[in-house]
Amino acid sequence: MPRSFEPYQKKCFSPSFNQVYQPVRKILPDTPVLESRGDRPLKMTFEDELKALIFFHLEEHVSGRHLVQVLNEDDFARQNIAPKDGIGKSSFFEAINGRGLEQLQFVFQKLSVEASNILPNRHADLGELVAIDGSLINATLSMTWADYRKGSKKAKVHLGFNLNQGIPSKIFLTDGKEAERPFVSKILSPGQTGVGDRGYQKHDLFDSLQDEGKSFVIRIKAGTTKTPIKENKINPDSIVFYDAEVLLGTVENNNQTKEPVRLVGYRVNGVDYWIATDRRDLTAEQIAKIYKLRWDIEIFFAWWKRHLRVYHLIARSEHGLMAQILGGLITYLLLAI
Repeated sequence: MPRSFEPYQKKCFSPSFNQVYQPVRKILPDTPVLESRGDRPLKMTFEDELKALIFFHLEEHVSGRHLVQVLNEDDFARQNIAPKDGIGKSSFFEAINGRGLEQLQFVFQKLSVEASNILPNRHADLGELVAIDGSLINATLSMTWADYRKGSKKAKVHLGFNLNQGIPSKIFLTDGKEAERPFVSKILSPGQTGVGDRGYQKHDLFDSLQDEGKSFVIRIKAGTTKTPIKENKINPDSIVFYDAEVLLGTVENNNQTKEPVRLVGYRVNGVDYWIATDRRDLTAEQIAKIYKLRWDIEIFFAWWKRHLRVYHLIARSEHGLMAQILGGLITYLLLAI
């Protein structure tokens, strides 16, 4: 497992399900109530659904059908995970595809806050850093909502990743064609610094984030038009070769930033990086370090795909896939805590 995701690996024992699940027990009393639609009682309460999703990810079951089979046949699962009277396939898939998203989001956000308070802040001197990125999920052709291209269906997650503690913080799900840049403002809170690659370069976004009190460290294309306003002093022994206040874009193309941004250029292993930011409280070398930290979200996506069975689909609806994804993120936060 990568270094960023080690806080729970250092223990010399393998925690039981009940140990992993313990932080949820404190949250459940405040969780919005999951109510039955109509007069029929719920076959699965929200806690039943949540336990099943966590169990699915921890045990790396390969399908929803396999999970239901284990819930009904395994002694531990029957006693500790499954609803009291057992669960049928139709009731299980009805619950996953139609209920519980509000409650799952609530638990995810609460656990994210708890984890951020418990885990060490590895980059306190750099401020509150949130990497932002999107990742495609292969979908089946029957998932008509997951629009991507002809003959191919994909969904896309838009993730905010807390770089200080190495944990996910916010998540959105769309079809695969959805643009990623509109989610930057939704993911960031005032006072946070969003860290993104070149796909997030948009000059009016840089203006609007500054208006909202949100900061950014975003790589831009080397060929972007730069109008220097003021140059900053550079250390000749540094990897940094450029540090200046600039306007990006051109008036003629109607894409010039209204507000100046700080532009830092640095070179690593023969590759030039151009980073736009509004962080003027840091050195140019610290800006370069922040962008390097962005790689942690790529490591997280790779680990998530391998270990939390996010892409072994147990649901075909947008609701069901989001429930599965939140279940995976909740499981990750529980392990980290």
